[in-house]
Amino acid sequence: MKEPFVGRDEESLWGNSTSVSEFILLGFSSQPKTQLLLFVLFLTIYLATLFGNSLLITLVINDSRLHTPMYFFLANLSFVDIGYTTTTVPQMLVHLFSTKKSIAYTACVAQMYIFLCLGIIECILYAVMAYDRYVAICHPLRYTVIMNRSVCVKMAISSWVSGFLSATIHTGFTMRLPYCSFNEINHFFCKVPAILKLACADTRLTEQVTLLMAVILLLTPLSLILISYVFILEAILRISSAEGRFKAFSTCTSHITVVTLFYGTAMFMYVRPASSYSPERDKTFSLLYNVVSALLNPLIYSLRNKEVKGAVLKMTGKTDH
Repeated sequence: MKEPFVGRDEESLWGNSTSVSEFILLGFSSQPKTQLLLFVLFLTIYLATLFGNSLLITLVINDSRLHTPMYFFLANLSFVDIGYTTTTVPQMLVHLFSTKKSIAYTACVAQMYIFLCLGIIECILYAVMAYDRYVAICHPLRYTVIMNRSVCVKMAISSWVSGFLSATIHTGFTMRLPYCSFNEINHFFCKVPAILKLACADTRLTEQVTLLMAVILLLTPLSLILISYVFILEAILRISSAEGRFKAFSTCTSHITVVTLFYGTAMFMYVRPASSYSPERDKTFSLLYNVVSALLNPLIYSLRNKEVKGAVLKMTGKTDH
């Protein structure tokens, strides 16, 4: 247990007594040359992420050919990715050249909450998108009836509400703990495992709840995705022609790619005991599923998609052949 700070305690947002009014984010390297390189790299990735995801949302809204359930959910995913990266990257860029890399206690809580919320929403959206592909391939004649506008809107709203509620519980359990004199977070943003290392109280219950919620929120959508693809694979194998099988499977490759990238890193990060936490490794994997996946999502969906390419050509005034 860490030695408590001697001085006036402040009442935290969650009803506990804490003496920390701000946290220090240690971030990445403190070497000037390395900082400049990281700044240019992350700024480029962030701007590309904003451009790619904003472009995809604009195309889905403006092009009638993209007014389908798959692109509706994809637009939601792009919106989540914009928020996901904006929650962490701009602050990280500022801190690369700042002498004081601090974040207020309330801002840290807000960052943690928004990050968790959007991450959970993204997990659920991937499962919803898998179900959409299941209906499209296994029940093509009933697709427009099953995946009608009302159903799609309700599924999207449910994803967002689930994210908000789950993040509230997750953040509440983390910030109910008292935080005393030691306030240096070995990360580039306020992340639950890094925050828990600073608590001046027994964190075992919080760690158990965090692990349980991570298992439920990651494995439940992942299980639904895997079940959907089992049925999809069965349906594809029943198609007589090789061309037909390839065409059906090609509609799923983009989704499979982004799910593998996101869940692969997220599972490694969250579905493991807190005792195995490694700060430097955690930062690397956080970059993969937070920054890099948000950059690659629109690229993966657009590069392999004729409808998106056609919408881009139409928007730029070129003929879509």
